Amino acid sequence: MLNKFKKHIDQNFAFLEKSKLLLATSGGIDSMVLVHLFNELKHSIALAHCNFQLRGLESFGDQNFVQDYANANEIPFFLTQFDTEAFANDYKLSTQIAARELRYNWFYELLETENYDYILTAHHADDNIETFLINLSRGTGLEGLVGIPAQNDKIVRPLLPFTREEILEYASENNIQWREDSSNASDKYLRNKIRHHLVPLLKELNPQFVESFQKTQSYLNDSQELVEDAAIMVYQQVAREEGETIVFDLNQLLKLPNYKSYLYQWLHEFGFSAWDDVYGLVESQSGKQVFSADYRLLKDREVLILSPVFQEEDNEVYFVEKNTPAVNIPLNLTFCEAAVISDASNSIIFVDEDKLVYPLVLKKWKEGDSFQPFGMDGKSKKLSKLFKDEKLSLLEKENCWVLWSADQIVWVVGIRQDERFRIDNSTKNILKIALQ
Repeated sequence: MLNKFKKHIDQNFAFLEKSKLLLATSGGIDSMVLVHLFNELKHSIALAHCNFQLRGLESFGDQNFVQDYANANEIPFFLTQFDTEAFANDYKLSTQIAARELRYNWFYELLETENYDYILTAHHADDNIETFLINLSRGTGLEGLVGIPAQNDKIVRPLLPFTREEILEYASENNIQWREDSSNASDKYLRNKIRHHLVPLLKELNPQFVESFQKTQSYLNDSQELVEDAAIMVYQQVAREEGETIVFDLNQLLKLPNYKSYLYQWLHEFGFSAWDDVYGLVESQSGKQVFSADYRLLKDREVLILSPVFQEEDNEVYFVEKNTPAVNIPLNLTFCEAAVISDASNSIIFVDEDKLVYPLVLKKWKEGDSFQPFGMDGKSKKLSKLFKDEKLSLLEKENCWVLWSADQIVWVVGIRQDERFRIDNSTKNILKIALQ
């Protein structure tokens, strides 16, 4: 196996030779074989062990085993301990997901603080098969069938081509010691049920199952790349990006023979899972929306609008004192004296400064707010009616800020100025306010 492993590294991960490598080491057979292989290849390595404190004394036995191995072989060693169950309860995660979050966050922290280049994990071919079958059993798109990536950013998995049998044989031939995780024998977890019962049956039915599976997964990877390339090309025709917001043109989208597949490709990375609801937005009435944990997809007439969900207080208020030249929270506004009126627009207004009462106040609009629109001779209008006339989307209305002077609106920012602060023949001091 050593020669096959060296060839694999030379062909696919040559960059590891001159890199500082951090090996995730649990003490189990897979990670101990990985350590042995890289020791044999004389790479610069360190061991990183996480004690998740989930198996009582057994967890501390694993910790001591890995630490003793590192000391005996003069390998740098890093250790951390987690209260995994408390973390899982606090963040409402499964124990397995919590452990994954904790260990990878710590690994990346070590890369930065200790100046290592890559994290190496001991995932192998059988892990890949199990992950494929888990995803298949739960229902997944193509990306759930392409398997564990050999490299993902700074995480490298050099054992993926090797089977559990090959690893066990290598450990036996080289007298490698390891720790058995008692939880691996239990069928409590789905992965263990698949490992103990389904995979052996598949290998019995086809002795070349692993090789056949790896070929199939290679074809699936090729197909996934084609899908991603097509999605990028079509995205450029259907979508436009406006800051953190993405707007999808429904007229263009509906010309596609399989628009649902494209929507899935574009949106799944934003955490959406209620796909029937997402697809239903295309034909729904304006104003309907679907949420993921951090994003919202809104139907607004002829477009779908994807935007982050910001947790803001509805009563958030900002004050602008007299002679303030500019503010940048919550909006970028500038204030300056002007000799004449020029270039007035939705984003630039000119007001009679002597009519203002300081401090001015910036806050979100509320239902029932009204003002006297510029040019309407003192007639009052509710902001809700203004937004309807301007055909603002729900998202645009939610993001609308209003500039107040005492109890009077000066400006519905970026939309309409109030008549009461306009320049007239008696104006002595002109203030220019601009939205940047």
